[in-house]
Amino acid sequence: MAVAEALTVHQLREVMATFAQLLEQHKAVINALNVYPVPDGDTGTNMTLTVTSVVAELDGVAEADDVAAVCKAISHGSLMGARGNSGVILSQILRGIAEEVRDAGVATIGPDVLARALARASDGAYGAVLKPVEGTILTVVREASEGATAAAAGGATLVGVLEAARAAGGAALARTPDLLPVLAEAGVVDAGGTGLLLLLDAALGVADGRPLPEPPAVASVAAVEHGAHHDHDGDGLADLRYEVMFFLEAPDETIAAFKDVWAGIGDSIVVVGGDGLWNCHIHTDDIGASIEAAIDCGRPRDIRVTDLMEQVEEERWVREAAVEHDDRPAQADEPVGCAVVAVATGAGVSRIFHSLGVQRMVRGGQTMNPSTAELLEAVESAPADDVVLLPNNKNIIPVAEQVDAQTAKTVRVVPTTGIAEAFASLLSYDPEATADDNAAAMAEAADAVVAGEVTQAVRDSTCELGPIATGDWLGIGRDGIKAVTGALDETCVRLLDALVADDHELVTIIEGDGASDAVTRHCTVWLAEHRPDVGTEVHHGGQPLYPYLFGIE
Repeated sequence: MAVAEALTVHQLREVMATFAQLLEQHKAVINALNVYPVPDGDTGTNMTLTVTSVVAELDGVAEADDVAAVCKAISHGSLMGARGNSGVILSQILRGIAEEVRDAGVATIGPDVLARALARASDGAYGAVLKPVEGTILTVVREASEGATAAAAGGATLVGVLEAARAAGGAALARTPDLLPVLAEAGVVDAGGTGLLLLLDAALGVADGRPLPEPPAVASVAAVEHGAHHDHDGDGLADLRYEVMFFLEAPDETIAAFKDVWAGIGDSIVVVGGDGLWNCHIHTDDIGASIEAAIDCGRPRDIRVTDLMEQVEEERWVREAAVEHDDRPAQADEPVGCAVVAVATGAGVSRIFHSLGVQRMVRGGQTMNPSTAELLEAVESAPADDVVLLPNNKNIIPVAEQVDAQTAKTVRVVPTTGIAEAFASLLSYDPEATADDNAAAMAEAADAVVAGEVTQAVRDSTCELGPIATGDWLGIGRDGIKAVTGALDETCVRLLDALVADDHELVTIIEGDGASDAVTRHCTVWLAEHRPDVGTEVHHGGQPLYPYLFGIE
C-alpha cells in the first residue's frame, strides 16, 4: 500500500476500529499487568469497553467523510463509554485528539495537526486527574506527544511523526517501573500505558501498512497469581473503600468548586467532559457526600458504586461461573400484577429466588455491579407493569433507584443489602398487589431480619475487636465486625453467639463457595446446644466470597 502523507477522515475511523481490535486481542495481557492492591477494575477491559463505545458511535455517522461528525462521535462515544480510571483518562486522550482535528478545520490530518492533537491529548489527560502520578498512562502519552512535537518541528512526515511518538512512548513505558516502585516489585510495566501504545500501532498500521502487534503470552506475575487485577492509572494509592462513578449534567463554571469538594472527601479523582456533561470518578469512604456534591451543582445520573475491598475475587468467581454454567433459572413469563427482579450470583441462590416467586434475575453482586441498563432490560421484560427490584447489595441500591425514571412501568426498590433480607422480604410478596404495597410490606419484612455474613480478610486491618490479618475469617453483622478468628467454624459460632438471642425463632444458613458439611454441622450443633429453642434451615446458595450467610428471625 502507498504510504499516507496525511490521514483522511475515513482512515481516522479505521484507526479507531483497529485500536478497538487490538485492545480486544491484548485485553488479557493488559489485565495481567495490573498490580495495585486496591481492586477497582481491569485496565484492559475498561480500555476495550471505552473504545468499543467509540466504534459504535462512529457506526452511527451517516457521512463517512464528515470531519465534524466523526470527531463528535469519537469525543462523545469515548466519554459515554468510559469505565474506570484508565477508561476515563483514555476518553480524555481521544477527546483531545478529536477536538484538535475538528478545530484544525482541514480535511486530512498531516504531521503538524497530528503532533498538536497528541499534545492536546496529553494536556487533557493531565487536566482530568486531580493528582497526576508519573509512571502511568499519563507519562506515556506526555512523552509520546513530546516525541511527535519534536519530529514535526524537524519536518518529519506523518509516518515519521508517528514513529517518533511510538518510540518515545515505548521508552517511557519501559521506564514506568523506575517511577512506580510497585511496578518494579512485580516486574511489570504500566498497564494503561501498554494499552495506549496500541493506538499508535493502529495508526502506523493504517498509515504505513505496518503489521499489527500480536499479544504476548500472559505472564504469571505475582499479582496475577494473587488475583489482584486493578485499574490504577492516574492517581496515587488511597486506602478508601468505594469507587463512585456517574455522569454529571452541570454548568461548566460549577465544576471547579465541585472538584474542590471532592478533593476533601476522596482520591483517584477524575472529572472529564464539558459543554454541560461530565464523567466523574472518585475513590471515597463517603458515598453520600460524593453524590451530594454533584447534586449541589447539577444532576448526577447512571450512578455506579463499587466496593473496592472485595472486587477481585468475586469478579473471578462470577466470570468462571458464567463460563461453566448459566446460574439463572428459567424465566417466569406468566403475567402477574406485580413482578420481582432480583440481583444475585450463585446457582442455588437463583433457584431459591425463583421458587419464592422472582420472575427475572440479573447476575451481579459485590463487585459485578449491574448497570442501570441491565436492570432496566430485566424490568422491561418482566411480565407486569408494576415491578419490585431487590438489589441485595448496598452498592447496587443507587443504580436500582435510577430505573423507575427510565421506564413507563412503576418500579419500586426494596433496599435489601443481602440475600437473607431478600429471602425474608419475598415471604411478604403478593403477585397481585401493587408495587407500592409490595415494596412497603417487603421492606418491613426485610428490616425484621437480623443478617450476618462470614468472609475472609483480603488485607491487614484493625477493628474494635483488635488486629485483622490477611486470611482471617470475619463475622459481620449490620453494625460491624462481631468476630475475627483464623478458623471458619469458630468465626461462624462466635457470630451466631453475638447475633442470635433467646427470643429468636429461626436461623437460616445459606452455604456459599467455601462452605463445608463439617462447618455447617458445627453451626447447627452449636445452635442446638446454646439456643435450643431456635430452629434452623440450611440452603445451598453457591454465592462467592461469603461461605456463610445467616438470616435470623
